[in-house]
This record gives sequence, structure tokens and C-alpha cells, in this order.
Amino acid sequence: MLNKIKELNSEIEIFDINDKEFETFGRVINGVNTDEIIAAAKKIQNPERGCSYMPSVEAFEGLDIAKTIKNNCFGSMPTQIGYCWGHNNFLNATEWHTSSEINVAVTPLVLILGHVWDIKDGNINSKKFKAFYLPSGTVVEVYATSLHFCPCEVSEAGFGCVVALPKGTNTDLETPSGDKLIFRKNKWIIAHEENEALKAKGVASGISGINYEIKY
Repeated sequence: MLNKIKELNSEIEIFDINDKEFETFGRVINGVNTDEIIAAAKKIQNPERGCSYMPSVEAFEGLDIAKTIKNNCFGSMPTQIGYCWGHNNFLNATEWHTSSEINVAVTPLVLILGHVWDIKDGNINSKKFKAFYLPSGTVVEVYATSLHFCPCEVSEAGFGCVVALPKGTNTDLETPSGDKLIFRKNKWIIAHEENEALKAKGVASGISGINYEIKY
């Protein structure tokens, strides 16, 4: 599948998640049993179009893998285990947190990643991004310095990605912030200049260049 995706997407570099290019973006976490959480995630129905996100999924947080993630990845800090799923093919935007994010690929998917240090005055060109293919069952830590957004699907069935973060991340702000890039708690985001839907929601525009589409 990776070779096919590479052939169809000449505009952006696509790497295997185990390639050395991933080392500055995150790390692969091996030896974690993902069977239960993938089975639980597959019970959640995909939307017909677009994607959905829940910061916290009770069915996930009662599983053994949730304890492993909390204790081993977040040093026993309060942690939420959520879900991002549905249909997406485009870069569209990028976000970052002041903490790492743990992803579990429920389906095969592609992550489009950048580095926060490449943002200058709230702007970044899409040529700074690279894409990584994750087979189903892959567990990765995406570093706090890594730009990321909604995963991209690699089949018509859509994508599913478990998302673990410090508790409260991506929930509504209780007080306004003077930083125009802060959109939710522990969530900074900039939209691609072509993404009118996000800009209409108040997301600052800051990504120029190609709004990459992952074809399959």
C-alpha cells in the first residue's frame, strides 16, 4: 500500500513511519497490545462525510492500554483517550500542543507533519511538511514540537485514530487568550489559506503553498 500511495502522491514526500525521517517528529512505541482498543473503536460508526473528534471516550479509558499510556507516556498525569475518525484527504490545517500526543492507528492512515520551529510570525509554507504512513495497530508518540492535524484516509472506508493527550486538551477555553493561535485548551492551530470553513470558525490563516491531498 505504501508504494502505491507514494506513486500517486508526487507532490509530497511520504515515508514509512519506521524511516529515520520520523525521528525528529516522534517515535514508534512497540510492544503495546492494541487489539481491544481497535475493536472498541471499530464499533463507532463513521460519518458519511467529513470527520469527527471526541477528546474522551469512556469505552477506551477503561481498557488496559489506557493505563499503559497514562503511566508510561504521560508519567501518571491525568490523561484523556479520545478518537478522531471519518473521512479526510487534505492537509487543511496544522495544530500543536505543549505536550506529546499518542496516536494509535485503528486503520491504515497517513499523518502529515511539520516542525513548530518552521512557523515564522504565524506563517509556514506547506513544503515544510512530510507525510508518514502508519499501518493499522501502529502506536506513535508525536512530539510537542511536531505540527499535525486530522489524519488522512488511504481507502474509501475512511480512517480511525485513537488520540491520547493530557486531560482537558482540545476542550473549550474558559477564558479568552490574547494569542490568536490558541483555539482550545492546549491547542494552537493555523489553517491553510484555502480552508474557508476553518477560517469562518475563527481559525487564523497561516499555511501557504499546496494544500496537499493524499490520493489512494
